[in-house]
Amino acid sequence: MFTGFMTNTWIVATLVAIAAGMVGFFVVLRRAAFAAHVLPLGAFPGAAAASLLGVSELAGIVVFSGLGVLGISQLQRWDRREVATALWLAVALALGTLFLSMTSEYAQGVYALLFGEVLGVSSRDLGAVAVLSAITIAMTALLFRPLLLDSLSPELAEAAGAASRSLELAFLAVLALATAMALPVVGALMVFSLMVGPASAARLLTDRPRLALALTIMLSLATVWGSIALSYLSDWPVGFFVGALAGLAYAAGRLGVARQGR
Repeated sequence: MFTGFMTNTWIVATLVAIAAGMVGFFVVLRRAAFAAHVLPLGAFPGAAAASLLGVSELAGIVVFSGLGVLGISQLQRWDRREVATALWLAVALALGTLFLSMTSEYAQGVYALLFGEVLGVSSRDLGAVAVLSAITIAMTALLFRPLLLDSLSPELAEAAGAASRSLELAFLAVLALATAMALPVVGALMVFSLMVGPASAARLLTDRPRLALALTIMLSLATVWGSIALSYLSDWPVGFFVGALAGLAYAAGRLGVARQGR
């Protein structure tokens, strides 16, 4: 379980869990779960386009993640956030359908982008994930205080000199970077589960932001480590265990709240 090709699996899963946990804390706090679901799904046409052009799949994902940020940000000026996010998803899926219709060799690649290939991570993938995860973690740490203030009270953030529109764009950029980092190796459904499940559970357990962030990262790590171990022992998909354990973490947090009567 801890030798050979599994070494890369443990390392990359740990990096993804830390980055996804940090970003997921703000996904839940800012009520941006829909955007966290849409950006990974909206990035897969970039991988399909990269395959057609013969360039790096990661480059296509990064480009389309960036386009998603710009598209959602621009559309938000004319409509509500959830409407803008849904419109970008519709456009991205339409482009993805077009690109996939131009090739018959990308079906397995689409499956991997949805469900991940965390048990088959190469050394090249590991290096790219390490760099992108370091950037994601650094950006999230740098933006922690202004994002926290804007999430809790946009009026106070404005009074402190932080523009809400700029912070929203910065948050979407960090979310897109985390998506681009995790999508090729863990898949859209797994990274979405990691961003929402642990953070939702942590928010139920404490109202102290720094403690909630630490709990989110710990729960995210426990989720991916437990999922890999269970998948290795049972030969069931890693994504199933990630979703199941993330859901159980939230259920446990909700049960704890109910028992405390708050």
